[in-house]
Amino acid sequence: MDARRAAELAVRNSYSRLVAYLAAQTRDVAAAEDALGDAFLIALKTWTEIGVPKNPEAWLLVTARHRWIDTARRTQVQDKILNTLKLNELASQPEASFDGVNIPDERLKLLFICAHPAIDPAIHTPLMLQTVLGLNAAQIASVFLVAPATMSQRLVRAKTKIRDAGIAFELPEAAELPTRLAAVLEAIYAAYTNAWETIDGGDPRHQGLAEEAIWLVRLCIQLMPQAPEARGLLALMLYCEARREARRGQGAYIPLLQQNTQLWSQPMINEAERELAQAATFKQLGRFQLEAAIQSIHAQRAVTQQVNWEALALLYEGLIQLSPTLGAFVSQAAAIAKAKGLDQGLARLDALPIEPIKNYQPYWALKADLLKQLGRKSEAQQAYSRAIGLTEGFAIREFLLDQSSRLDE
Repeated sequence: MDARRAAELAVRNSYSRLVAYLAAQTRDVAAAEDALGDAFLIALKTWTEIGVPKNPEAWLLVTARHRWIDTARRTQVQDKILNTLKLNELASQPEASFDGVNIPDERLKLLFICAHPAIDPAIHTPLMLQTVLGLNAAQIASVFLVAPATMSQRLVRAKTKIRDAGIAFELPEAAELPTRLAAVLEAIYAAYTNAWETIDGGDPRHQGLAEEAIWLVRLCIQLMPQAPEARGLLALMLYCEARREARRGQGAYIPLLQQNTQLWSQPMINEAERELAQAATFKQLGRFQLEAAIQSIHAQRAVTQQVNWEALALLYEGLIQLSPTLGAFVSQAAAIAKAKGLDQGLARLDALPIEPIKNYQPYWALKADLLKQLGRKSEAQQAYSRAIGLTEGFAIREFLLDQSSRLDE
């Protein structure tokens, strides 16, 4: 394996784990990221010359620590850094002696630290997405509809707060966990959604991010087994993940209702059903449980060959009461169009305020489809053009272009 490919694999597989581990030792997230970034650059050069080490992750950890020490010397805060870092034998041993080193995974701990009440709640989820799940500022900015530079500044301030406030790198007391869990689950779901929406298949890291998100929510359940929303989120992601192989056909995007249900993973669906049923026993209904229940109805199509649109519309009504997001309103309109007629679904869309939907791609894609079915071709063409212009993914853009081209059929 060449050095660049090995370094890229290390980034994908180890970056967030190493950042969390270094930050847990130093209590300085930004400095940990800087040191590890330097270590990756050194790896690209060194591994080309001497070959890829047997344990790339441990090599990167040691190199990052040395970079940290060098930085400390230059900035004349060596004593403070070394006392915090508490270098152990790993830092001075030759590479060959740490092949079997197991680096503890501190990511769950860092997630809860990022949700500390001393940090602005508005930055909790973005901070977790970057430090623990590896998304960059531009990706996070697109999720929160702000400029990348603005998001970068907010993230820097949050990391500085962690360092300057001396926030302890440890899981909070049991009594504090529930108040932070909501932010942790939001970040995990945002990471999963980011991976899920990238369906073109060009970057294998996206599937890895989805798997990592599922693993992290499983850790949350281990930590808090009586948290129904954690189980609801796991169920939601498993329902979605069960359909992964059916979402593309020879690279083309296949909408949910056109997917071959035989390609869905029944074991994943079964596990999702169990988690959702377990969550319901706590009688504390939440957003993720409702979203999982919606996916459960779609999953039943594998057995019944049909969708209960009336039940879906009712579930979306409940979801809107708990979490009135634009996505929930648009999805409810789609369900109403199926349950009560195209005109009623379109009326729900037209009732939404103009400003939020101007750049919301799912709104225009659904509106185009409803107008097409109603035979209003000119209006449908305009809506398709708007949806296509707002679509970033190649596969979905091609699907919409194809639908648009069929208007005259």
